[in-house]
Amino acid sequence: MKHLKVILNALQGVFLGFFLTTSTPAWADESPLASMDSVEISLLTCEPHDEVYSLYGHTAIRYHDLRRGGIDVAFNYGVFNFHAPYFVLRFVFGITDYELGAYPYKYFRIEYEQFGSEVVEQVLNLTNEEKLRLQFLLADNMQPANTVYRYNYFYNNCTTKARDIIEQCINGGIEYTEYKKDTLTYRSMVHAMTKQHPWARFGNDLLLGIKADRPTSQREQEFLPAHLMQDFDHALIHADGTRPLVKERRIAVPAGAKVLRPDFPLSPLAVGLILLAAGVVVFVIEIRNKKTFLWWDLPLMLLSGSLGIVLFLMLFSQHPTVSLNLQILLFNPLPWFFLWPVIKRRQTRYWQVTAILAVAFFVGAVFQCYAEGLWCLALCLLLQSYAHLRK
Repeated sequence: MKHLKVILNALQGVFLGFFLTTSTPAWADESPLASMDSVEISLLTCEPHDEVYSLYGHTAIRYHDLRRGGIDVAFNYGVFNFHAPYFVLRFVFGITDYELGAYPYKYFRIEYEQFGSEVVEQVLNLTNEEKLRLQFLLADNMQPANTVYRYNYFYNNCTTKARDIIEQCINGGIEYTEYKKDTLTYRSMVHAMTKQHPWARFGNDLLLGIKADRPTSQREQEFLPAHLMQDFDHALIHADGTRPLVKERRIAVPAGAKVLRPDFPLSPLAVGLILLAAGVVVFVIEIRNKKTFLWWDLPLMLLSGSLGIVLFLMLFSQHPTVSLNLQILLFNPLPWFFLWPVIKRRQTRYWQVTAILAVAFFVGAVFQCYAEGLWCLALCLLLQSYAHLRK
């Protein structure tokens, strides 16, 4: 969600040192607990901007000592190195490591001002004891042995990590009160966040399997920063009475002008429809002439086989929501095994198998939402299979 590798190790060491020195009074005449009177702990929720890693927004924690103005720190569980070896490949297979970074809040604010993204700050209604406990937990997370964690987009990301550590510091428990909310799936939430980026949505839908189409609970929906922010607004702390989790809500960074990078001019559906129109024309010509064209067979096989390799590899991913993907019924590596016999015009059962798999693919659409435009490619394959069987 948040790409930030502007973390200075020296600064992190200074912050870590401060958080580990709570055994001595912050002020000569105060205990560590009393020194928390001047501390504000806030949840920062950042509006998405146009970078692909930030299409879903971001969450961070702010530690601000109002008495000592120099101590104003943003804790960010979304730090990663995009240039690390095989980063994209590791991300796809669910073996990406993110880490907790701590740095001056002013840099955090400046970055989002440059992006034009609004940042909402929710000041948490914590007791001094809870603030101190959170301080210790953050310090523990900042230890070299603990700072890195295994990232998972839906289940263990920079937003859920911030929620979990705040929950751990609370005396008693947090009740996320019910309020009117749509029944959402992981896929529908991803669609809502990528509506301006159809090719990003296509990539997500290609990789996400049937598990992404099940209804989610309120807690599961909190993987998105905006949903966690809404839930915090309605949350209550039950400990020696009841109090709201959020004491104050304010705009930390006002929304500004955003620079939107243009996507590919044609949407996946438009590309699919163009492909289908060409497929129908070729099919009509083939049926009339009782022959098939190798120059059309090969692109269809190469395209479907390439998509199939991607889906086949996802079977080995650690992401739970990609393990069962019905799109693999039709889009699998099978075409690559039949490519040479088809080129040599040998007898092969490839087209019979493809016709059966295409029907299974369409039946599977009852249970899973497919990537936009794949229907068009599936119809092209079915038409071409019929043309071969009819020949």
